[in-house]
Amino acid sequence: MLPRNLLVFLLLFSFKFPSLASAENATFDFQSFTVRNLTLLGDSHLKNGVVGLTRELGVPSSSSGSLIYNNPIHFFDQESNTTASFTTKFSFSINNVNPSSFGDGLTFFLSPDNQTLGSPGGYLGLVNSSQSTKNKFLAIEFDTKLDTQFNDPNQNHVGLDINKLNSIKTADAMLQDIDLKSGNLITAWIDYKNDLRALNVFLSYSTLKPPTPLLSVDIDLAGYLKEDMFVGFSASTEGSTEVHSIVNWSFKTFGFRPVRPRSHPHNVSDSSVTIISDVPVSNSTNKHHKRLGLGLGIAGPAFVFVVLAVFGYVSVKKWKDMRTEKCLKAEILTGPREFSYKQIYAATRGFHSSRIIGRGAFGNVYKAIFVSSGTIGAVKRSKHSHEGKSEFLAELSIIACLRHKNLVPLQGWCAEKGELLLVYEFMPNGSLDKVLHPEAENGLLLTWPHRQHIAVGLSSVLAYLHQECEQQVIHRDIKTSNIMLDGNFNPRLGDFGLARLMDHDKSPVSTLTAGTMGYLAPEYLQYGKATEKTDVFSYGVVILEVACGKRPIEREPNSQKMVNLVDWVWKLHGEGRITAAADKRLNGDFKEEEMRKLLLIGLSCAHPDSAQRPSIRRVLQILNNEAEPIAVPRMKPSLSFSCSLTVEDIVSDDEEGKTTA
Repeated sequence: MLPRNLLVFLLLFSFKFPSLASAENATFDFQSFTVRNLTLLGDSHLKNGVVGLTRELGVPSSSSGSLIYNNPIHFFDQESNTTASFTTKFSFSINNVNPSSFGDGLTFFLSPDNQTLGSPGGYLGLVNSSQSTKNKFLAIEFDTKLDTQFNDPNQNHVGLDINKLNSIKTADAMLQDIDLKSGNLITAWIDYKNDLRALNVFLSYSTLKPPTPLLSVDIDLAGYLKEDMFVGFSASTEGSTEVHSIVNWSFKTFGFRPVRPRSHPHNVSDSSVTIISDVPVSNSTNKHHKRLGLGLGIAGPAFVFVVLAVFGYVSVKKWKDMRTEKCLKAEILTGPREFSYKQIYAATRGFHSSRIIGRGAFGNVYKAIFVSSGTIGAVKRSKHSHEGKSEFLAELSIIACLRHKNLVPLQGWCAEKGELLLVYEFMPNGSLDKVLHPEAENGLLLTWPHRQHIAVGLSSVLAYLHQECEQQVIHRDIKTSNIMLDGNFNPRLGDFGLARLMDHDKSPVSTLTAGTMGYLAPEYLQYGKATEKTDVFSYGVVILEVACGKRPIEREPNSQKMVNLVDWVWKLHGEGRITAAADKRLNGDFKEEEMRKLLLIGLSCAHPDSAQRPSIRRVLQILNNEAEPIAVPRMKPSLSFSCSLTVEDIVSDDEEGKTTA
């Protein structure tokens, strides 16, 4: 019998099984927000402890976003057949730089789905316009636009919605002198008491709860709360500058009986009874029994000792292994799903070579088909579990906290059998470098609109990492092979193995220069100091690569001379013909002024002097025509250091034929 089974056997022999525990009341309180325990979807973002659900733009836009608490909430206890009551309190504001450009509003919702994200406009980020009955929810809407499609009473009302946006009951917020669009901080209380079958909504400009509710609905929600639910917020705009922010949030359920410990008597007697027969036996039989008893007396304890020794050895070994694994897991933030090794092994056909879709410094990437869920993933497998642990933890701990539409979604992870595995969402169009530099001449050609879209999406996600996270993230390895393309050619930034997380007011210093040659800023090569401006430099090189269709460092045809892409484009700029750098495969199918702007942005970001590079936020504004382009000198400025490095000193060809530092 295996030691684990033996232990289970002994426990079962000694104790009765306890009955299942009752559901417990849940509670949490966010006085300010961090990325921990929260999921941000769509355009929602975190800034200075406040969650913005829609985009902050000075020009009208369409936007939708969601904020969801990661852990599901128990609303029903099967043992007592009890539905929980709940109460929540949160403060929000709806600001608008243009008061005449209002709409559409925000909601507080309960949903069985932790990926609730709907369409912009009157759908309040809660419902998909194409599948209006797909999402199931119970929501309180704070609506700032009169939408006749949903029978709205006015443009300043509160309503109860269940599985559709036609409210069961609404109330005009002005009944309590509340203007939802005022920009002032508004505190809301939502209470549901199961015993009274009543839901009440209170609103106030102060933190004092009003004596009477604004909206009161007599309703039994027991039928809608028969399962675990996720709680959160959603908001949307359509052609509006309205900005929806959640400042704080507390939530709790009540009504479940407290769980009391139960004691059970042991079923094992503490004594044994020896029965002595009255029938006389012969001396030989007595002697035989004595010898047998002596043998058993010696062999029995010896056998028990051996079993216990083996069990102890195996248990200690397993305990050490579990301790090591727990130490690893303790370093991983909650959020992504933990896959079993068996699941991943089956999904990759035993890590078969035919499933390899990429290779990198971390290890191979495999296509994984999870038959049970019908999903496809991309599994990154570490080459060396011990050496790769730091990179594994770096990537997992960082990306698990991040939510942005231009990041590669992390589906889960696994740390079993000495393996370190990350499971990402599968990107149908592969990496950007494979598309820009296809092995076959008849490969897929990126159109000019796609290239512009990639430039905007990449600048958007870098602005998020640099300025919108609670702790600034410096990626340190931005290159086309780390940018994936989804089914619609949207860029998704991945590979956070070299990323570093830090406070905004601290400057990161790396003791080891890491990254890919051609994308590395001069000061990073010289001093090993990574900042947001080193990421901006890498972004500039990527933009030039996207516009020109050339690698950062290439050998001239029929020559061994190395050509630097930044130098080549800057030379054409000095000659007044920068658009000659455009990818010849486009056959001139682009607007010359747009091409010029993108190339100049690339050069300004790849400026040798980090102080002269724009912030990534400024780049995004330029791309969105919200700011004027930056003037780029005709001649590339020179930069001197205390000692010099040459390309020959630091460039080497790796096994994939790429130049790396």
